[in-house]
Amino acid sequence: MNNWWRGAVIYQVYPRSFKDTNGDGVGDLPGIVEGLDYIASLGVDAIWISPFFKSPMADFGYDIADYRDVDPLFGTLADFDALLAKAHALGLKVMIDQVLSHCSDQHAWFQESRLSRDNAKADWYVWADPKEDGTPPNNWMSLFGGVAWRWEPRREQYYLHNFLGAQPDLNFHNPAVQQATLDNVQFWLDRGVDGMRLDAINFCFHDAQLRDNPPKPKDKRVGRGFSPDNPYAYQYHYYNNTRPEMLPFLERLRALMDRYPDVAALGEISSEDSLATTAEYTGHRRLHMGYSFELLVDDFSAGYIRDTVARLEAAMDDGWPCWAISNHDVPRAVSRWGGAGDDAFAAQLVALVCSLRGSVCLYQGEELGLSEAQVPFELLQDPYGKAFWPNFKGRDGCRTPLPWRDADAGGFTIGQPWLPVPAEHRARSIAAQQADADSVLQHVRRFLHWRRTSPALVQGTIDFLHTDEPVLAFLREHDGQRVLVVFNLSAEPRRWTLPEGMVATALEGHGLTGATLNADTLALPGRGSWFGALA
Repeated sequence: MNNWWRGAVIYQVYPRSFKDTNGDGVGDLPGIVEGLDYIASLGVDAIWISPFFKSPMADFGYDIADYRDVDPLFGTLADFDALLAKAHALGLKVMIDQVLSHCSDQHAWFQESRLSRDNAKADWYVWADPKEDGTPPNNWMSLFGGVAWRWEPRREQYYLHNFLGAQPDLNFHNPAVQQATLDNVQFWLDRGVDGMRLDAINFCFHDAQLRDNPPKPKDKRVGRGFSPDNPYAYQYHYYNNTRPEMLPFLERLRALMDRYPDVAALGEISSEDSLATTAEYTGHRRLHMGYSFELLVDDFSAGYIRDTVARLEAAMDDGWPCWAISNHDVPRAVSRWGGAGDDAFAAQLVALVCSLRGSVCLYQGEELGLSEAQVPFELLQDPYGKAFWPNFKGRDGCRTPLPWRDADAGGFTIGQPWLPVPAEHRARSIAAQQADADSVLQHVRRFLHWRRTSPALVQGTIDFLHTDEPVLAFLREHDGQRVLVVFNLSAEPRRWTLPEGMVATALEGHGLTGATLNADTLALPGRGSWFGALA
């Protein structure tokens, strides 16, 4: 067992937007196969593929109608097998998304369950009688807006949906549901995947008593993955997710995965205290890794990053963290943190997240320094964005197709792309940056290959040093190797003095905007990064 996932850099592929091979404007599995050589060249260890399963696409694949088959939009099971074989031949591990807590209302299980109160699947979903006045059974709200209950006239009951109304929540209090879910996971493990990224994993269980969530004061209405004007932010979510019954199920899931050689489970966690839940959900008997939305926020201060990582380190026992600063659900980091168009900043962000203790998820296009795309309302696809426009424009701005070359639709498709490819993205195409030794892509590629040579950066401990804004500094240490890491997170030069008695020698080869050490003082240019070996 080599625990490949410890310190791994995992490249997130969003299939709809990666590469289209049949001209329908939507990316597909053969497109991923074509792009695997490019991904492998980056120096990453694995790919995580967002859902490609059969789905009516109400939430673009996160509403699954058949957990064991590929949606024709993306290809076939044979295409997936070809993808898996080529990835493994290139030395890449393959993780797939699993959405366990809910499915599509088109899934055969739900189609049966909704027919009556006494069929074989009657108790497979969260059904509840209305109150005497006909209103929903409690005050739970959907993360995608509005009440989390939808009426089913055939049963004269409501069903729970924590997300879209077309995504009914499975009833994990039913042992048959737990077993069926584990059987679906086993199907893909038997097929040879190397791991699972578990979507919204803390949403599997609900409070069996259906108690109301308490109200949240206005000054506390901040969240991860939702905005303060979303009614979901008006409550403490003590009862509709993150229930204690989840822990035994995680242990059952881990026991299943431990039957397979060197596979890993990565849980996505969004709770009232995501760092505490991440620590609780990970470890030798539960998930291998957990990640949250804590660095997918607007705050990019050195203090916030330091405090967030340190809090998780303090809470975590034998678990392993995973960090991400961009994904398919939030605005792209270079735009969110005010550095769109700044190449040094884009490269520094990748280096920063890859220098923290843990594994890393890099979202496709992050290595190109892509900014958040501005998608006009009439071209929006995301139901979340349509519901909350114009205050929240949804997730389409980070989901636009990957630009392969500076051409119509960025070389992504010969057809009409499902979302537009902005001109500023075409100018940052893979082909253009491959040809430029000083591009974000080439800096990221050099850094990721260089990182692999440093056991301290891949698996070492982390200890933060005192710094004033905007400088972030920490030590990584593993098996006798000690590395000092320093970042200037601003565009202006800064100076930082090493702690008294510390002796360091600059490490070369990382390919980032560097800094100069004179005696015990570092002169950091804007967006400067420094790595030093400690004596």
